[in-house]
Amino acid sequence: MRGTNPLVALFEDHGQSVWLDFIERGMLADGGLERMIAADGVRGVTSNPSIFKQAITGGDHYLPALESILAEDPGIATSTLYEILAVEDIRTAADQLRPVYDASGGADGFVSLEVSPLLAHDTAGTVAEARRLWALVDRPNLMIKVPATAAGIPAIEELIALGINVNATLMFSMAHYENVALAYIRGLGRCSRPGEVASVASFFVSRVDTAVDRELEVLGTPEALALRGKAAVANSRLVYARFREIFHGPAAADLHGGRVQRPLWASTSTKNPAYSDVKYVEELIGPETVNTIPLATLEAFRDHGRPARTVDADLPGARSVMESLHRLGIDLDAVTERLQEDGVRAFAEAFEALLRGLEERRAALGGGR
Repeated sequence: MRGTNPLVALFEDHGQSVWLDFIERGMLADGGLERMIAADGVRGVTSNPSIFKQAITGGDHYLPALESILAEDPGIATSTLYEILAVEDIRTAADQLRPVYDASGGADGFVSLEVSPLLAHDTAGTVAEARRLWALVDRPNLMIKVPATAAGIPAIEELIALGINVNATLMFSMAHYENVALAYIRGLGRCSRPGEVASVASFFVSRVDTAVDRELEVLGTPEALALRGKAAVANSRLVYARFREIFHGPAAADLHGGRVQRPLWASTSTKNPAYSDVKYVEELIGPETVNTIPLATLEAFRDHGRPARTVDADLPGARSVMESLHRLGIDLDAVTERLQEDGVRAFAEAFEALLRGLEERRAALGGGR
């Protein structure tokens, strides 16, 4: 029942929006997303090249659409073929979430679509691609995902200035977060309708533990081993504290009538089986946040999650973890820069693998180039 669903309690009791980190045509066609909106309080959807690769090349839900497109245009570019499939899914999900968007006054109910990861280091290319996708999808509850690379930061500012909703992604460090938050604020200052634009700052969580734990295990001392599984949550809690300072503190930035840019916890599936399968949901619950949750983690939290405000529960403890890592010689700045570089590369590789998979499918269907 809805009243006893811990996923619903995240928003109703703690002000955290649950977004689903997954999209797939079968789920959209059979009412799966609509059921999660109604029963689990799902308030948004995120996608990325890895998710679309899994969806489009991993099953048969897209075969009828592929056959129809190829029958009409056998020589269509594979990248265009992918875009047609992806845009249809994004539009469908946006339409199914439109009641959430309307009821929240445009604060929630978004679907995220990523610009090509091959443009991660190209500011002008990112802005042009984002503007094209924004017009192509043509839904007010679309968010364009832009990575928080050095080239992505000015693109984020420019898109906000243009009134385009942005999901700033691939953040791993405080510096990444601050750059994005300040770009958002600058963009609002240049926007003709700042009250109508929305943005989230997607901060990646579990991958930080994966990388830091590896270094702690190399050290192998009791102090080092005791810190395993603590870096990611501490890192994220300090970012949340900085969010509160920037948007609600004594020197809070002037938002020019716009909304706050909520932190969004991404990469919240548990990679280490020694840890709780809902660790990165339970330990980062709090108001004005989003958690984009993969399907398996969402189902686990629905089953045995414990909703309670935790995101600002122990800031001194979070600072202590950071100090201990520094004392042990672990350079978290270097770790998080590598993670961002690896993330950009992984999404680019997934995108290229997706295109190869589509090539194979079109060949099997007899579609030429």
